[in-house]
Amino acid sequence: MNSPSDTTPQAPLADVTGLLDGVPRQRGPVRVTPGAAADGPAPAPASGAVPRTAPAPDASRSPSHPLRRTAGIPFTLAYAAVLAVTSLVARYADPALVYALHQASSTDVAHLLRAPVPVLLASGLWVAGGILSPYALLFMVVLGTLERRIGALRTAGVFLAGHVLATLATEIPVGLAVLAGHLPDSSLHRLDYGISFGVAACAGALAGLLGPWLRWPLLALFAGAAVTGLLTLVDPMTSWGHLISVAIGIAWWPALRRRGEAATALAAAS
Repeated sequence: MNSPSDTTPQAPLADVTGLLDGVPRQRGPVRVTPGAAADGPAPAPASGAVPRTAPAPDASRSPSHPLRRTAGIPFTLAYAAVLAVTSLVARYADPALVYALHQASSTDVAHLLRAPVPVLLASGLWVAGGILSPYALLFMVVLGTLERRIGALRTAGVFLAGHVLATLATEIPVGLAVLAGHLPDSSLHRLDYGISFGVAACAGALAGLLGPWLRWPLLALFAGAAVTGLLTLVDPMTSWGHLISVAIGIAWWPALRRRGEAATALAAAS
């Protein structure tokens, strides 16, 4: 005898197998519900199959993500790490040792005549006031912004040009003045070290890439501080070095602007 359930029309096989876990889709013809369109929607995936979904976007690849922002300034970050180490040495090491290190790193005339390359490199390892000083903050802001605009190698080139050329432009006249008898021999051993010339040159170069509302205040900040130093005669040689460094940075404007125009044209063409 048939039970009442046997008289009920059976559900199509394609509809049932989709409801049972672990039942594989059967081979062979599949019955379709009467009235369904032949070109209807695609059949549901087999039971147990996980539907594919588009991978979630990686937030770290966004240009505004902090990792992307810091990854774009490797030269600035690496240099800041070196300055942090030397600042700790200057703060916590024995004062006699720190003074000896500063003397050995001084870009005075005597050291430049004996070992110009090592002393120029060593001079750039120190920052006056330590890594938490206002000048260290300017270093991070100026070099980091410039590096994001022109890249690490060009930023290093601008910094090195300001550091080396401004040092030579201020120390060579001292040596000539000593030879002429206008300055004492002690001027050949003046203490001179730090990153200020390189930072001033980077500030001068960066000003050329900014709009007028940021360009002139930035130039006024660095050039104005140098002019004030010259007027007060606190350290005229260093003040002249800062002015020369800013001028060296400004001299980079044509090359950096040509590069920016070429990059813009390449982007438009692509």
